Amino acid sequence: MTVDATPDPSRRRSRLSLLLRLLHREYAVGIETALAEAGYGDIRSGDAKVFPFVPPEGIQIRDLAIRAGVRKQTMAQSVHQLEQAGYLERRPNPRDGRSRLIVLTERGAAVRPLAAGAGDLIEKRWAELTSPEEFETLHTLLRRLLDRIGEADPDAADRLTSIDGDRLD
Repeated sequence: MTVDATPDPSRRRSRLSLLLRLLHREYAVGIETALAEAGYGDIRSGDAKVFPFVPPEGIQIRDLAIRAGVRKQTMAQSVHQLEQAGYLERRPNPRDGRSRLIVLTERGAAVRPLAAGAGDLIEKRWAELTSPEEFETLHTLLRRLLDRIGEADPDAADRLTSIDGDRLD
């Protein structure tokens, strides 16, 4: 008996990473649309990743890149674009005179609640498309997986930390 090593495409299960990427893209489009409708249409789609990770006291680009999960060069480009648009500014780092901290301007700080509200609406819609119970189960399982990844890998734990040092909500 020979076994065909080529899986039947009709029975092939999509990779979780692909499903998560597609959901993230849908989420990003929803946030971008909401921000544009609120008058923040100059935020490029890839640059919105900066806002959730900038603490009030500021952050170095290197640390911002780690938290956002992008390369330092990619983050530097986003920071430059958002700085030019008036959402961010660079300030001297009081703990290290050789470096600068990225901080939100008043305009940048105004983006956060709008994006959070849009995110809430997106998640509410997704819960309605499945069911509130199924959506909560999905959230709980993903949260548990992230927590366990962080427990098993200290480097991953750093990437999975929010701006206040707690786990992401």
